[in-house]
Amino acid sequence: MNDGAKTERVRLSAEDWEDGALALIAEQGVGALAVEALARRLGVTKGSFYWHFRTREALLQAALERWEEYGEREVLAEIDRIADPRKRLPELFRRVAHELQPHRVYAALLKALDHPQVVPVMSRVSQRRMEFLTRMYREAGLEPVVALHRARLTYAAYVGFLQLNFTLGLPRLSHEEFDAYVEHVIGTLTPAKPED
Repeated sequence: MNDGAKTERVRLSAEDWEDGALALIAEQGVGALAVEALARRLGVTKGSFYWHFRTREALLQAALERWEEYGEREVLAEIDRIADPRKRLPELFRRVAHELQPHRVYAALLKALDHPQVVPVMSRVSQRRMEFLTRMYREAGLEPVVALHRARLTYAAYVGFLQLNFTLGLPRLSHEEFDAYVEHVIGTLTPAKPED
């Protein structure tokens, strides 16, 4: 083994490859993920890749799981730590609204729902997000059926906005307009008071 190959393995971890894969997916879609192109982008040889992964599919699976775990650990878990259930939903909406990379990955995965590795991940993510939203609405005071309907409406609004924005390039909003839109979503979808 030469020192150059050893240095590449030390310098690039499996997580680096996964992050690179997610960035490529976000920019160009699942179909663009290729070992050689990613190695070039990361400034290393393909040999570095094979130190961590056996195949492109193994990298894709690891990257998808990393993206999935980020949503669970970094976003939902942090929102869960907010003591006041009435403050959780607005904070969730504001936080999610300003995380561009996860949205781009999600939008790219929506375009790849015919890919066998994408479908189970998107199903799990969507199911957990729906359950999380339903629970947040319940804890904010909505009755079970109303909480479920509101969760569906919220998630559909999120997915629809991503489709409009990343697939069609609409709407074209300035930062101020986008922030005003987020506040409108919060005002519309957050219960004003517990329903009897």
